[in-house]
Amino acid sequence: MSEGVEWALHCCLNLTWVESGEAMTAVQLAAFYELPAAYLNKQLQALSRAQILTSTPGPRGGFRLARPPERITLLDVVTAIEGPGEVFRCEQVLRKGPAGREDVDYRKACLISQSMRQAELAWRRELAGQTLADIKARVERQAPGTPDATRTWFARRR
Repeated sequence: MSEGVEWALHCCLNLTWVESGEAMTAVQLAAFYELPAAYLNKQLQALSRAQILTSTPGPRGGFRLARPPERITLLDVVTAIEGPGEVFRCEQVLRKGPAGREDVDYRKACLISQSMRQAELAWRRELAGQTLADIKARVERQAPGTPDATRTWFARRR
């Protein structure tokens, strides 16, 4: 998984704390974590294409959440950045082994492939079951000053 997933998740979380109707630019979001703005912008554009963020051009433009954090799962963000493909891809290496056969679909028959697919399904279910709002609530319980500190940080850099 690329570092863009981590960046995207943190940016989305920060956007839950900005004032309603306010947008943050890629440069502002990148500066918060000292990230390269051009690369982060690519991640933010991917989130916009996935309708997780909206992008508004112009001097007062930037990015904001496209829907409430309760309706954005962690899987939504991961899929927007990484794509919908499987993390584990069985290349059917057993076919080339000494006992390999051309008439066997090792993606289905291989116990390693089956185990990896089960693990991926569990991972995807877990991510689909957690929303940005869930993470936001946990952060606010553990570090109650985070929302105000985040808003203040962005306000000072306008």
